[in-house]
Amino acid sequence: MVISVRVHPRASRARVVRTDGGLEVWVHEAAVDGEANRAVLEAIAVEFGVPKSAVLLRTGARSRVKLVEVALPARS
Repeated sequence: MVISVRVHPRASRARVVRTDGGLEVWVHEAAVDGEANRAVLEAIAVEFGVPKSAVLLRTGARSRVKLVEVALPARS
């Protein structure tokens, strides 16, 4: 599944909110040396209950709006 994500770095409170257009993610980390991107991917992994390795940044490494791919487990 590919999700549009709007990122808010250097937030006072970390949180993830699902919206009609995708997700909004607030993280404590600054957008320096990829720290905010790593925190965003980790927050999305927690939100969907998947390992961090199942979340991949597709586009937007240097943008506040990103496309993130989440590999959800197969349902049986």
